[in-house]
Amino acid sequence: MNRRRSPPSAPRRVDDAALLAEQQWLSVESLDLQARGVAHREQGKVVFIDDALPGERVQVRVVRSKPSWEQARVLQRSRSASTRVEPRCPHFGVCGGCSMQHIDLRAQIAFKQRTLEDDLQHLAGVRAQQMLRPLAGPDWGYRQRARLTVRRVPSKGGVLVGFHERASSFVADMRVCPVLPPRVSALLVPLRELVAGMSCPDRIPQIELAAGDGDPVLVLRHLEPLDAQDLDRLRDFAARHGVQWWLQPGGPATAAALDAGSPLPAYSLPEFGLRMPFRPTDFTQVNQQVNRALVSRALRLLQPRRAERVADWFCGLGNFTLPLATLAGSVLGVEGSESLLERARDNATACGLAQRVRFEAANLFEIDAPALRARGAFDKWLVDPPREGALALCKALVQAMAGTDALAAPRRIVYVSCNPATLARDAGVLVHQGGYVLRAAGVVNMFPHTSHIESMAVFELPA
Repeated sequence: MNRRRSPPSAPRRVDDAALLAEQQWLSVESLDLQARGVAHREQGKVVFIDDALPGERVQVRVVRSKPSWEQARVLQRSRSASTRVEPRCPHFGVCGGCSMQHIDLRAQIAFKQRTLEDDLQHLAGVRAQQMLRPLAGPDWGYRQRARLTVRRVPSKGGVLVGFHERASSFVADMRVCPVLPPRVSALLVPLRELVAGMSCPDRIPQIELAAGDGDPVLVLRHLEPLDAQDLDRLRDFAARHGVQWWLQPGGPATAAALDAGSPLPAYSLPEFGLRMPFRPTDFTQVNQQVNRALVSRALRLLQPRRAERVADWFCGLGNFTLPLATLAGSVLGVEGSESLLERARDNATACGLAQRVRFEAANLFEIDAPALRARGAFDKWLVDPPREGALALCKALVQAMAGTDALAAPRRIVYVSCNPATLARDAGVLVHQGGYVLRAAGVVNMFPHTSHIESMAVFELPA
């Protein structure tokens, strides 16, 4: 790497902190949540180092400095970690879609498990009685949901289609993507050519992938109306590449199939005999194989019985609700999005489960104890919130359990999380204020080669 140096005849400036910092070798101790190596200088200052792994000894160049921390890049290594592997993707390090392809997959999962344990211990002061075996699925080609940014960049030859560059608003110059399904990865370059030939390439900001069990669905976001030639190009592309197009001129609710009568994409949950149609702009899990394992484990841990009443909070389009309805006596699914509830009700009817399940719309980020009491007692809960977690719901439960008109609390709660920090926060409420015991917890590797951590926890009231 080229560095600016003083002329050979000039003495070294010993007060040049940046040059002195470059000369220092640092020992990498751990990883942060962005999969950067973490080291400390002798005076205790934290250094976050791109492309550095625990156990490595590295010489760095500081690229950003603050009073209490620095960000740095590796100049050279004296030794490499045993967990280091060769990234499969040629764009790794530039593309921001993955952050951990240089780490052995087993080490990735171990890092995520430690992060979950550390967050539970340090943020909530709780430990799980049992750590569950990590759930994992395919390592590559798993990403069936993705939002690809589209941007015309003349300096790079025209239109780019891909993920953002790491820590940047620029679009990575991607030609392949090993985490996308192979047939979708093969479309990255053809999609560039397609958009470049349309009437308004500067007004197409993104293409969203929504793949189910059938052909991939691509949702084209366009800020100006498309002309007849554009539509013909899209239809020809679909016929040649085996995809279905949806067009989205405004918000998610405006998305519609290019050709009327096209079937909705769908995914299946074979263990429960369910088929789940969805709109391409609906939330569904990125990794369908892992999702099947996730649903199966969640229900085994919850152990719903035919005589029991179960609540599914943040139920979405019924990913857990409908499987629960095949086992429990009755299920209430609660969700803030009316459009998702519409899909959930349709799916319940199509699967013959409408008599066992009921859906309600509610803002669960503002729910309180009276609203919880009004819904009555449930034997068990399943909670699957977004990254913000379920703090209001957990607090409402604790408050509803208190007083002379105390609500009978669910004996068991299975909490599925996409953010271990908010799971830990909510676990603290359930354990320290609600009297629950954290029976088990474990990670779900929904997003291999990224630092995203999906997890699951089981809470139970002592007998």
